[in-house]
Amino acid sequence: MKRLPRIEIEYCTQCRWLLRAGWMAQELLTTFEADVGEVSLVPGSGGIFEVRVDGQKVWSRKEHGRFPELAELKQLVRDRVAPGRDLGHSDRNR
Repeated sequence: MKRLPRIEIEYCTQCRWLLRAGWMAQELLTTFEADVGEVSLVPGSGGIFEVRVDGQKVWSRKEHGRFPELAELKQLVRDRVAPGRDLGHSDRNR
């Protein structure tokens, strides 16, 4: 049986970003329910907000200077877990 990708969202507990991380995790699970094996919330500190797919960073708030737009994040995750898949309205916002 093929192992499905694991998504991690590491968020800063000091900054109280759990709700944002949880919302993004829920959206990713809803969009990629058949393509992803797990979405994990990882408590961190120091202003971290990173999203990784199978350990490879796809978004870093520190590097980009902002949080990802949801459509943008879905596109980045899609490119790793289901390349070529149409995301409907999320792709039209490109």
